[in-house]
Amino acid sequence: MTTIPQVARAMRAILTTTADEAARTTHFVQRTSPLSGATFSQTFVFGFLGNAQATLEELTQTAATLGVAISPQALDQRFTASAAACLEQGLLAASARVITAEPVTIPLRRRFTAVYVQDSSTIVLPAVFAAQWHGCGGSTASGTSAALTLQARWEMCTGRLDVQLQEGRASDRTAVLPGPLPAGALRLADLGYWSLDAFAALAPHEVFWLSRLQIQTAIYDVMGERRELLEFLEAQPTDTIDLAVTLGEHQRLAARLLAVRVPQDVADSRRRRLRQAARDKGRQVSATRLALAAWTLFVTHVPPERLTLREALVLGRMRWQIALLFKLWKSQGRVDESRSTKPWRILCEVYAKLLAMLVQHGVFLVSLWAYPDRSLTKAAQTVQKHALHLASAFASVKRLAEALGTVKRCLAAGCRMNRRKKYPNTYQLLLDATGP
Repeated sequence: MTTIPQVARAMRAILTTTADEAARTTHFVQRTSPLSGATFSQTFVFGFLGNAQATLEELTQTAATLGVAISPQALDQRFTASAAACLEQGLLAASARVITAEPVTIPLRRRFTAVYVQDSSTIVLPAVFAAQWHGCGGSTASGTSAALTLQARWEMCTGRLDVQLQEGRASDRTAVLPGPLPAGALRLADLGYWSLDAFAALAPHEVFWLSRLQIQTAIYDVMGERRELLEFLEAQPTDTIDLAVTLGEHQRLAARLLAVRVPQDVADSRRRRLRQAARDKGRQVSATRLALAAWTLFVTHVPPERLTLREALVLGRMRWQIALLFKLWKSQGRVDESRSTKPWRILCEVYAKLLAMLVQHGVFLVSLWAYPDRSLTKAAQTVQKHALHLASAFASVKRLAEALGTVKRCLAAGCRMNRRKKYPNTYQLLLDATGP
């Protein structure tokens, strides 16, 4: 477990020593200047942490808090290729730091040594960066000439967050995050990471996996007979299914097929989304695909005595937590937005805002992670109010630790989710999920 003094030392190391070294190696700073790599990085990290849409004037006020006097015009001139490289190095250094919290006390998650959720999110960049950050081509937001993909793997017990930057055109399956995962861990990832070979590779390390089913996958029953998925489901006597199967025409990977029929309104909503997505791409949705929308489908090789069907379906919902984290980073952190149209300023802002989000995440871990009903949205709003307070305390580890202690008390006093009866929060389902 990482303590507040340890987080304070890590923050100062990245935004002082590492930032100054990066400024020298990238030639962002070539002579003595009040705006060093450290003060430049701190200005943008704390400036955007306080206001993700900060103007140049507001950023100069953050610089003044750090003891640096600079005009908005002079600050605007510092957005260069070397400035972006300096901030990128700081971001990479921050992503390499391991910060963990005391594991949250939810019994279902504690069935495993760790529970990892992995997903990705894309940030579109100006076309001038296509050589550095290749996009997918095309003219739509999802297919641009320049983009970066943020790969993230989040450990839901201790809060550890591993991130990697990829080219926008890179496949999710090529992501290489720190590993291997510990024995007894559970891996959750969306269909972009679907790979029977990857699942099979986890077995020698005693790592479990749980995934939505890729419906084109070949499925064989316990007799070794290949079955058509829809017919197989419809042939079962109940609307909740837990069957031993093997997956893949060649892999024949042993697994459990977990399925539950959803209410009609849920199925209808899914079908509307499928038809809309198909229309957007100029395609048709097959009748089989529409019929399968009536089912929630997962596969896993966790044995039934360790994880029941009901428990597996609840754990499967956890994959949305990392999507909500990305949503928080984009809606409040504005990591994919800029007030400017200048390419180098835009790239600098992307790196600085991502770095600010990692700083914010570290604050979360040492402040409110132990509360299962924590609201990261409310917590982000509280951290935002204290951004200049943290910046003003950055001169020493002791003062920064004291400031972080103040933030911790504020976060502990509120930042909780209200319990919901009709649509329970994920933490409520996790606490209540036991039995078949």
